[in-house]
Amino acid sequence: MGEIPGRQPGLNTAAASAKPRVLVVDDETNIVNLVRMSLRFHGFDVETAGSGGEALAAVGRARPDLVVLDVMLPDLDGFEVCQRLRDGDMDVPVIFLTARHAHADKVAGLTYGGDDYVTKPFSVDELVARFRAVLRRARRNEPAPAAHALTFADVVLDEDTHEVTRAGVPLELSPTEYKLL
Repeated sequence: MGEIPGRQPGLNTAAASAKPRVLVVDDETNIVNLVRMSLRFHGFDVETAGSGGEALAAVGRARPDLVVLDVMLPDLDGFEVCQRLRDGDMDVPVIFLTARHAHADKVAGLTYGGDDYVTKPFSVDELVARFRAVLRRARRNEPAPAAHALTFADVVLDEDTHEVTRAGVPLELSPTEYKLL
């Protein structure tokens, strides 16, 4: 099957112009470097965090499209990080990437709100395919822009309601700011 030039496989046309943002959370430098390099090669924009606290701060700051989360972290374990994201209404997809491969761990990861669970060692190609699948499902579940909405990257301006959102978060704009936008 032929691909459209300049288009990344697995991304819808509206999202093809922006690279998907991924936050990789792991305290093992080798894993972080491998995943970061592989994802960048496959067209992702990558940020990293080495602890659960850093991950929670980075999600709030960077608004990633996907979080790759190790379970065993130095401060908070990955299950708790995922639980806090869900409790804080952060609907970002989470894929656990961990050495913990027991059945109970997999069930816990999915129960706490993970969208997928991959164990180490892993295949980079399979990992990237899982990322794309989760992102596809997440985009399918996003509300469709209003008929009179203008969209650029992650900013949506609804001309009917005069509401503006960025990455799904409503922005408070003055009338002048709205007109300028």
